[in-house]
Amino acid sequence: MVNPGWSDLDRGLFSISVAAELAGLHPQTLRIYEREGLLDPARSAGGTRRYSRRDIGRLQEICTLTADGLNLAGIRRVLEMQEETRQLQAEVARLRALAGDRAATHPADRDATALPRPSRSAGPGPRPD
Repeated sequence: MVNPGWSDLDRGLFSISVAAELAGLHPQTLRIYEREGLLDPARSAGGTRRYSRRDIGRLQEICTLTADGLNLAGIRRVLEMQEETRQLQAEVARLRALAGDRAATHPADRDATALPRPSRSAGPGPRPD
């Protein structure tokens, strides 16, 4: 049986030394990333950093971006844009679901919101001589 805490991607399970080893980094690098705002690990009651599986994935992503030549400011911006994209995608999904519910309850509205079809009028063509 799998430990119930393991399935929670956001639960802080790993100490800094284990997280650093999993990511292939030095523990001091994780502290730098936290200080730079790239990472925000959970804290135990005693204040010890506890890294989640999601944090480990983020560390791996940071390593990939660093290998691609980005500096920490660039990585921060990429991560911010990824989060913004996730939020916008969730909003689009919410609005689509809302529109789908509305169209299902109001079939006449579905036709009113459909995009108009382009006309197929004949454009300028060859003229008879």
